[in-house]
Amino acid sequence: QVQLVESGGGLVQAGGSLRLSCAGSGRAFSYYYMGWFRQSPGKEREFVAAIRGRATDTYYADSVKGRFTISRDNAKNTVYLQMNSLKPEDTAVYYCAAANPHSGYSPPTRGNYDYWGQGTQVTVSS
Repeated sequence: QVQLVESGGGLVQAGGSLRLSCAGSGRAFSYYYMGWFRQSPGKEREFVAAIRGRATDTYYADSVKGRFTISRDNAKNTVYLQMNSLKPEDTAVYYCAAANPHSGYSPPTRGNYDYWGQGTQVTVSS
C-alpha cells in the first residue's frame, strides 16, 4: 500500500508556472505507475498526465501537452508535475494517483488507479 501527499499548489497569474510534488510513503514506490488528475467545480475528475515506473513512458492530455511535464525521482519517492504557461482553465484541485502495474493499464482511466492523494488547489488568475 502507498500513501500519497501532494504539495506545491497555489495562486498564480496566467502565463506563470508551478511545480506540484507528490510524495509517496511505503516501499517499492518505483513499482507503481503514477498519474496526475484534476477536478474543477461541477466537472468530472479528468486525466492530466501519467508516467510508468521506470519513467520510460509518459502520457499527457491534449489540453496540457507541450505545457506540462511529468517526472519522477524514485530515490525520493516523489513524482512531479511541472506546469508552465498556465491558463485560467487550468484552475482545479490536482490529485496524484498510483496504479499497480497490469497489462490492461490505461493512463487516462481513473479506475486503473488504486491509491489517491487528498489534492492540492491550483488557481490561475487572468
